[in-house]
Amino acid sequence: MSDDEVDLELLDLLRKSLGTGNGHSSRQPAETKVLESARYIFDNAIDVALSAFGTKKAAGIIWHLMNGKEYSTKTWSQHELHPKSKDMSAVNFILTMDLLNFSFWSDDPDQSRQFAVEYNGKQWTGYWGLVAALHRALEEEIPITTPDFWLNKDEFTEDVLRHIFRSATDAEIPLFHERLQCLREAGQVLDEKFGGNFANCIYDADHSAAALVNLLAENFASFQDEATFEGRRVRFYKRAQILVADLWACFEGKDYGEFHDIDKITMFADYRIPQMLHQLGCMLYSPPLDSHIRQLKQIKSKSTWEIELRGASIWCIELIRQEIERRYLNSNDAKMPGLNNNSDADGVHDEDLNRCRTKEEAEMATKKEDQNSDSKSTKPHVNAILIDFFLYDTVKQLEQDGREMIPHHRTRSIWY
Repeated sequence: MSDDEVDLELLDLLRKSLGTGNGHSSRQPAETKVLESARYIFDNAIDVALSAFGTKKAAGIIWHLMNGKEYSTKTWSQHELHPKSKDMSAVNFILTMDLLNFSFWSDDPDQSRQFAVEYNGKQWTGYWGLVAALHRALEEEIPITTPDFWLNKDEFTEDVLRHIFRSATDAEIPLFHERLQCLREAGQVLDEKFGGNFANCIYDADHSAAALVNLLAENFASFQDEATFEGRRVRFYKRAQILVADLWACFEGKDYGEFHDIDKITMFADYRIPQMLHQLGCMLYSPPLDSHIRQLKQIKSKSTWEIELRGASIWCIELIRQEIERRYLNSNDAKMPGLNNNSDADGVHDEDLNRCRTKEEAEMATKKEDQNSDSKSTKPHVNAILIDFFLYDTVKQLEQDGREMIPHHRTRSIWY
């Protein structure tokens, strides 16, 4: 541990000795109410519906593919751009990354004119373009992941941020000024309320994922991802939740990523997962909404259509998670299913799998099946986070391969 890192265990002992600790026994378990909001939205939606058959079928497809790929928190760290260290530098990188993790889609269908970052001999677009830009800045000795830097208006200027986000094309990263504001506001809140150190937010949450999400939403304006739907306030908290999930994945549930209630985190309501759920036959759109999306027309942030898309996708992933748990994880004789064990009862067929997996994934899954066909495997932990991560990776691969069946909806906002 370096001198500038926070020793969470020492802080815990000190605060408890002073009577200021936040023990679990002294308060009710935290709830984000995101899932409750999603259920309410789904129950009252008019233009977005879920297919019970499609959802059950998708659960089988997703389970088989995740099993074949041995998908877990380790998969997150395996990407070349995600942090590999398990220290405070990784925490600050993830904080910065998720403060800026929104709105990467381009108005221009020509990929050669879209925002792209040149890094390590490759061009990175979308979310990966953001992550690549942060790495590039750090290598140029620009302390972009340091909260104190965000408050220094002499050193952290618009020109510096433009340099950090310089593109290999003529396109600028969308919502540039909003990204600058997110960093400035976060730096100010951390300085005024949390001693300038995000580790204090993690400590105050006392290993509760839900408490940390609520803390972020209550104190940082850019994390207050809420809307009004049918006379009721509903919560999504996409970026707050994915920040917690990224910490959990990076640290593999330990140290800064240790959360006793991680399964309270829902999927992250954005524009990619609804697209994938539609492709899997889970989510159905009314003709007007379907036409609007296919024509690449924008949908206003916090409009009824957008709220229904986001809320229904959260609830759909929850139904998929419940189905996987019921069918594969809670059965006494459940085995880790091989990709050739498709049955009508499972509702999973070869053509469904081939539609959603790459050649490499199919070969990997088949190889794994050959190695384990006669042996029982341990039952893995599956939650909404891992399902979301997996579906995001899958839909990006489908996009790269030109196999998207419907475009994603287009909403320009800082929320996702």
